[in-house]
Amino acid sequence: MTPSPHSPPLAVVAIGGNSLIKNRDHPEVKHQWEAVRETCTHIARLVRQGWRTVVTHGNGPQVGFILRRNELAAPEVHTTPLSLIVADTQGSIGYMLQQALNNEFHRQNVARQCITLITQVRVDADDPAFENPTKPIGGFLTAEMAQRFAEVGWRVMEDAGRGWRRVVPSPKPVEIIEQKAIQQALELGWIVVACGGGGIPVVRTPQGELRGVSAVIDKDRASALLGIHLRADLLLISTGVEKVALHFGTPQQRDLDRMTLEEARRYMAEGHFAEGSMKPKIEACIDFLERNPNPEAFCLITDPENLVRAVQGETGTRIVR
Repeated sequence: MTPSPHSPPLAVVAIGGNSLIKNRDHPEVKHQWEAVRETCTHIARLVRQGWRTVVTHGNGPQVGFILRRNELAAPEVHTTPLSLIVADTQGSIGYMLQQALNNEFHRQNVARQCITLITQVRVDADDPAFENPTKPIGGFLTAEMAQRFAEVGWRVMEDAGRGWRRVVPSPKPVEIIEQKAIQQALELGWIVVACGGGGIPVVRTPQGELRGVSAVIDKDRASALLGIHLRADLLLISTGVEKVALHFGTPQQRDLDRMTLEEARRYMAEGHFAEGSMKPKIEACIDFLERNPNPEAFCLITDPENLVRAVQGETGTRIVR
């Protein structure tokens, strides 16, 4: 099914799992609800302005918390495979986004409703990422805590100078299994939450069956893939900073209002964007623009409170061909 050329513009809005936790010292669900509701006021304003919208979301912190609960409960309760934990977080965060958006649509008198689709994303069983885990999950750790986790078999890495985190494999998304259902829902006027946490990672067996694997797909890469196949006009990545910066966190930091594809590739090659942090977002934007057949497509990166202002050209970092 191909969208009508006269359809309203389509945005894929990717919300970071960390941007749903405003304060590292208060990651509790009560505070996540506050962040979700605030973010959804801005997404609802985009919808009110005429954007058809797919919302994707990260789940790194939430996956880490569930894994930690597994560890603590291991003497009493069976552990949960990582693929099921991704499915769990798709349901829980999707429910939060769906409820908050529907409440905002009611409050703002927007004639739309939101649904959440549990989404599987196929990866290659031979992806080298399985041998080189890089996807941060869970909360930030001190160096001492990171050492303890490393001693019991976890891979750990420093996350953009903000602290240490556990990491898991992050294979490249190849196919969104429920893509046609997402597209049909959009054509019927639904606002859709999909590809939560990058999608439940699955591989196809030699017999043609799907099976979950132990990994977490980067949600920005999955969002770009979804946007490419939907011919989306905009990939809008919501994260913890208002603009992308060069020399981030240093006295030489320079915020960027705009980047071309060529500049994005060059800055990435120069090492400006941290692995597991800004780098996959820039890679996702490059992929979205290079492979999207929509000639009007562009990307934006900003924080949740500036989503609407970024679309209006007032802030954020705009990435264009």
